[in-house]
Amino acid sequence: MKKLTIIAVAAGLFLTVSAQAEAKGCLKGAAVGGVAGHVAHHHGVVGAAAGCAVGHHMAKKKQKEADAQQQQQPQK
Repeated sequence: MKKLTIIAVAAGLFLTVSAQAEAKGCLKGAAVGGVAGHVAHHHGVVGAAAGCAVGHHMAKKKQKEADAQQQQQPQK
């Protein structure tokens, strides 16, 4: 079971790295979620997937806020 988990996480990381331009926040979220999931009764893969989704959402939200703030500033 441990070997299967390692393979699944490694495959997910390889896919994430290959699509890094679209996956902002996913690696950091997956790392945090994986650790949290592991601590919560060995659900590291589920935690990593959820962390990736949340990290990506937060990065998108942060980028949207930065874009809105940049548009509000008067241009010289």
